Amino acid sequence: MTDLFLRNLNEHRALFDTLDALAAPVAQAGALAAQALQQGHKLLFCGNGGSAADSQHLAAELTGRFVRDRRPLAALALSTDSSALTCIANDYTFDEVFARQVVALGRGGDVLVAISTSGQSRNVVRAVQEARALGIGVVGLLGRDGGVLRELCDVAIVVPSPVTARIQEAHILIGHTLCGLIEETLGLA
Repeated sequence: MTDLFLRNLNEHRALFDTLDALAAPVAQAGALAAQALQQGHKLLFCGNGGSAADSQHLAAELTGRFVRDRRPLAALALSTDSSALTCIANDYTFDEVFARQVVALGRGGDVLVAISTSGQSRNVVRAVQEARALGIGVVGLLGRDGGVLRELCDVAIVVPSPVTARIQEAHILIGHTLCGLIEETLGLA
């Protein structure tokens, strides 16, 4: 077990040593999200599995608090409503579970944070397509080579790793950085 921990730790360190290359897109994403909130819009988050959990985590950091007590910020994870998810998946397809919520809840000027470790998740792709059609900005937290989502995003933050666990570890660091950038930009930190 110790060997596995050390291998994981070494993989983590090696990847994180390369992440300084993502500073510019992370700053762009933070500015886009902060501008949307400053103008009275909201952030929508979506992803599958661990990325759904990250979506909920980051939305909660914004509606609750991140560093210090401050006013709540408009953010919601599209993976939290089990009735909507199961209804849409049953009546349409699982590919539509986020897209239909984006159409129902999103408005031009909002920002969708689309999280996919592969950059290929069909339901996330469909959500991004609908967001773009509605004038909703799109930030992609992606992995591997960014997949098809890379080209569909206004800002694509691509963690260059083939290992899902390492990508997710980087995504949460990047997500926390986005929360901090939002608070700083809005003068809340």
